[in-house]
Amino acid sequence: MTDLKTRARPAALNLTPTAEARIASLMARAPVDAIGVKLSTPRRGCSGLAYSVDYVTEAKPFDEKIETPGGTLWVDGGSILYLIGSTMDWVEDDFTAGFVFNNPNAKGACGCGESFTV
Repeated sequence: MTDLKTRARPAALNLTPTAEARIASLMARAPVDAIGVKLSTPRRGCSGLAYSVDYVTEAKPFDEKIETPGGTLWVDGGSILYLIGSTMDWVEDDFTAGFVFNNPNAKGACGCGESFTV
């Protein structure tokens, strides 16, 4: 009989240190009942899907849980296939601040950058 070894499953989504720091900042001032922040890809915008990050108070059965040093990031179970292999970053400059995604699954985006298609 062979000795089967299982390897750890890689995270569905990679976070930069600045994204992790932003999650920590959000969780430091989160509502009392928040268990983390949740990333989802609701249908909206010109191209069909958009990125949305909100506080979450309960985990759904198929949500992906990603532990970060400052809090938990949940990824919506229905969105995970659109996000596998993506990198989530937090970017601030003189004019804007927000989460930015490098998504290898995105085949196109609208001109304003608000939504994407797979």
